[in-house]
Amino acid sequence: MSTHATGHFTFADWQETETGQAADGARIARAQVTNGYTGAITAPVTVCQYSIVYTTEKTGSFTGHELVDGELDGRRGGFVLAQRGTFGEDGTVHCSFEVVPGSGSGELTGLTGRGSFTAPHGVKEIVYALDYELAD
Repeated sequence: MSTHATGHFTFADWQETETGQAADGARIARAQVTNGYTGAITAPVTVCQYSIVYTTEKTGSFTGHELVDGELDGRRGGFVLAQRGTFGEDGTVHCSFEVVPGSGSGELTGLTGRGSFTAPHGVKEIVYALDYELAD
């Protein structure tokens, strides 16, 4: 039986470095990001690594991983989220993610799940949703 979890996260820090650019303007960057989660996921500090492709100055896609160490609905442990998303001209980010199989630890051992968020440009608190299961 799947459990639906929601809450908010905030970007605490974003450090981005360009790693390459093509003659036509497409470029690749990497970012190290720190987030803080409240709600079903409680984690004051997470660590994210993103690989970003800019197809124009304002549009592109990204993939990344986020290490979450905290609590999920009161259960203590950690897990990793694999993320994939896009961003458009208006700055809105659309992201889907899943719990990396086997990454759950502590009381979150056996955790599986999928979720998403949409982050409109300029919004500080982003709403997330995660549908998850825990192995017995």
